[in-house]
Amino acid sequence: MSNVQSPTSGLQSSELETEDPTGATTHDGQPDVGRWTLDVGLSVSDLRKSFSSPTGKRVEVLRGASFSARAGEAIAIMGTSGAGKSTLLHLLGGLEAADHGSIEAGDFAIERAQPAALARFRNAHVGFVFQFHHLLADLTAVENVSLPLMIKRVSPHEAKGHAAEMLEQTGLDSRIANSLVGHISGGEQQRVAVCRALITRPALVLADEPTGNLDTVTGAEIAQTIVSYAKKTESIVILATHNRELAQICGRTLILSEGRLREA
Repeated sequence: MSNVQSPTSGLQSSELETEDPTGATTHDGQPDVGRWTLDVGLSVSDLRKSFSSPTGKRVEVLRGASFSARAGEAIAIMGTSGAGKSTLLHLLGGLEAADHGSIEAGDFAIERAQPAALARFRNAHVGFVFQFHHLLADLTAVENVSLPLMIKRVSPHEAKGHAAEMLEQTGLDSRIANSLVGHISGGEQQRVAVCRALITRPALVLADEPTGNLDTVTGAEIAQTIVSYAKKTESIVILATHNRELAQICGRTLILSEGRLREA
């Protein structure tokens, strides 16, 4: 099977009052992020993306990738280095623009959205986990994790309380929680990064080689935390990896090859 086709019907709507999901504004003057709740799926169709090489030649990375995901699913994306796994995740999260194709999260068309609407969409619905944690070195672990909540105007006291609870659930005690992230181990830093990504209970989690720099045991624990999040919260987890053992704990595995996706 050379491609994974994506259904475009049967998606439910939330109770939000919204207008045009490509960039209209809500009653509070903020860009609308569309009707997407945790019970609504993700649909990707005929996604294409190319880049210019140093010589000026266009290099096609994605050549018609299509797939769909339901709430509660954890999907592994596997492929060789340079196959386009990171590019795919960046497109799904609205960090880059596709050349062609559609990405629909419920009624929100990611590929057509204006920058302000995309920023609000990411803040409201998406959690990113990268191979390199990108934590703020001059903040403690609990301060790093609480930041997304404070951006949502949760009080600092309440945000730090939720962050401390989440860190404890992943095996990080108060000593580590109150340490500067530069003073803790790489595995602990990645746990902090995962907590930061999940603290707002995002509907879509995009994880790009989240265990690539970790030892086998620590990597397996972190991967299990990310994958189990999908079932616990009825969210969608898309995880790019080279690791077959990691992919096996996901519900589905898709192979990205020659710019297209197929079931493993």
